[in-house]
Amino acid sequence: MRSRLLTVVIALTMLAGCKAPLGNRESPSDSETQINQLFANWQKAFEAKDVNGVMGIYAPGKMLTAYDIVPPLEYNGADAYRKDYADFFAQFDGPLRVEMRGRHVEVGRDVAFAYGLERITGKLKSGKAVDIWLRYTAGLKRIGGQWRDVHDHISVPADMNTGKAMLDLKP
Repeated sequence: MRSRLLTVVIALTMLAGCKAPLGNRESPSDSETQINQLFANWQKAFEAKDVNGVMGIYAPGKMLTAYDIVPPLEYNGADAYRKDYADFFAQFDGPLRVEMRGRHVEVGRDVAFAYGLERITGKLKSGKAVDIWLRYTAGLKRIGGQWRDVHDHISVPADMNTGKAMLDLKP
């Protein structure tokens, strides 16, 4: 009887272990919540022109590649993208706003991507008003248990006949 009871206890213990989560993985909805919070933090830092806060969502070092709407074609590494943001913020006088619309987030085990539209409004130091809609795609990777943006791609549509960016389009 004791050996039978011991066998049942061992079997139940093993079955309970089968239902335990693998590692420290959260559900896709938890990951999506964390990713949306990253973007909320980015938006707050962007509007404050806080380069350190903005860079808080990105992967460190050389793990980051970005394609922005301003030259060059490619930014390699966090330091290069940090300089891009600093140069961008330095062009503006007064408040800078960013509206994010239609964000979609797709989450895998250790990689995810997000995409949508963003509207940037503000006033350049030259006095010119800026009101532009952009398209963004972000590739994210879980690094050290945290979601980090490893690839940004920002773009605007182009008129194929003129070769010029179409900056006046609205959703």
